[in-house]
Amino acid sequence: MIKITEAFVEDIAKIQEIAHITWPITYGEILTTEQLDYMLDLIYSDEALSKQIQDKEQLFYLISDSESVIGFIGIEHNYKNEAITKIHKIYLLPETQGKGYGKIVFESIEKLALENNSEQLLLNVNRFNTALNFYKKLGFDIKETVDIEIGNGYLMEDYVMGKKLV
Repeated sequence: MIKITEAFVEDIAKIQEIAHITWPITYGEILTTEQLDYMLDLIYSDEALSKQIQDKEQLFYLISDSESVIGFIGIEHNYKNEAITKIHKIYLLPETQGKGYGKIVFESIEKLALENNSEQLLLNVNRFNTALNFYKKLGFDIKETVDIEIGNGYLMEDYVMGKKLV
């Protein structure tokens, strides 16, 4: 049984713990160690997460099974003032893969999106991330290819993927 509950500032340490477990596994063969460390600090520092949570830039949710927190998501409704929910972050611990949890989490995101009058889901995925095929199976299509400068000479080389909800 999966439970998804809103995360708050006091949950930052748990979000960071999961990010520091999942990122090296997800991106270890795609990014240099230096870029990985830079991005983790940029996105998951206490300051960055506090701002995102307190300013409601993103809504964070913890994903739990019957025993512990196994992942988190960060989403934004009304993205760019459109009927879109943007999935900024979705990470599940590696040991949960293949158990159907990802599909359940996406169904929950779709429900939240529809409750907030979204007509589409959007997400960015690194062009070399193996999750790309999982997203395609869930009905996401590649909308565009983007290179996003994030500082220190680093780029995020992503696909923007979308899924119509209505």
